[in-house]
Amino acid sequence: MFDKILQIFKVKELRNKIFFIFALLVVFRLVSNIPIPGVDQVQLRNFFQSNQLFGLLNLFSGGGLSSISIVMLGVGPYITSSIIMQLLTMIVPRLEQIYKEEGEAGRQKFNQWTRWATVPLAALQTFAMISLFRSQHILGELSKFDMLAIIMVAVAGTIFLMWLGELITEKNIGNGVSLIIFAGIVSKLPSSASRMFTTFDSSQLFTYLIILALIILAIAAVVVVTEGQRNIPVSYAKRIRGNRMYGGTSTHLPLRVNQAGVIPIIFAMSIMLFPGVVANFLSNASNHTIASIAKSVGTIFQNQIFYGSLYFILVVAFTYFYTAVVFDPNKISESLQKQGGYIPGIRPGKTTAEYLYRIINRVTLSGAIFLGIIAVLPFVIQGVFNIKSLSIGGTGLLIVVSVVIETVKQIEGQLVMRDYEGF
Repeated sequence: MFDKILQIFKVKELRNKIFFIFALLVVFRLVSNIPIPGVDQVQLRNFFQSNQLFGLLNLFSGGGLSSISIVMLGVGPYITSSIIMQLLTMIVPRLEQIYKEEGEAGRQKFNQWTRWATVPLAALQTFAMISLFRSQHILGELSKFDMLAIIMVAVAGTIFLMWLGELITEKNIGNGVSLIIFAGIVSKLPSSASRMFTTFDSSQLFTYLIILALIILAIAAVVVVTEGQRNIPVSYAKRIRGNRMYGGTSTHLPLRVNQAGVIPIIFAMSIMLFPGVVANFLSNASNHTIASIAKSVGTIFQNQIFYGSLYFILVVAFTYFYTAVVFDPNKISESLQKQGGYIPGIRPGKTTAEYLYRIINRVTLSGAIFLGIIAVLPFVIQGVFNIKSLSIGGTGLLIVVSVVIETVKQIEGQLVMRDYEGF
């Protein structure tokens, strides 16, 4: 490992890329700590401590929401826009054709539309958040001009972070958006560690050791599931064209255990967030009936058992849904048949599609249950060990480990490329 690190810093181009990315992440952390004026920090802190839903939303904002900074939404609207555009490719055939059949130009056009869709989404989310914070007395009364100024600043902040993410991605060392979220999660660890040492209770040493062991096991499980895949053997028939023979090779079709990544958790979080946002917004309504219903809904969603159970079910359901969106057995079977490929022992065509559908359902089951467990793990630990909050939850852990694995792979790829150049 140390040899690899030394090798990275010996290569000037790679070293400059890493320092450049690090500088951009420092810029991100600086702007995420510039709050908008008029925020009651005490009310804001109490609000986030008592609301698990907004804690998850703060996770995907990179930590900017918890301080209502000028980048309060982080890259959240861009992620939402990307998901919506991906789903639209399944509904609008023309979009699918542009993305898959028009090559690099088509993907650039698709990405440009995703960026444009981010702007109205960011404006709507900012308006909703500011209205909610005003109803919770976190922000004072705002004039129309103040509201418009805050919306414009927040939208500009999201676009700025989106631009930083693309600059990072261009360096081919990790995904820019993922690294921004990663930086927001990891930045909380030093303050959490110092708070833990300050409030350390020697009588709770055994509890701390158990939690540490659970975290290590969770990290190992995330690595195993993230890297895990089922290899389906594929053979290609021999074909003769002119005086040359093609095919006759054997390879495999990898089916990942976790095809969907953290997307199901984002979907589930969005669904879980909506009733809580509406309930918090209407809890101070002038109509007594609406206010009481809103408070009842808010109380139900603050119940750890109800929230955790519903969250687990939604994550499992969305894992199957998103896997069905990104993995189409019929198209893969058709593509294999056109290329002269087949799965040994399985007839090409419909039979191959049914076989792939059966296998992907079984593989996805373990991945879906794992994602559900990771999502509700913080609530289980808090309930069992009576801990108010964790510095990094299961979702954050999944993101951190996945980003580290992806980044390390890209760095190793660049090192291997330079080794080949030496030969």
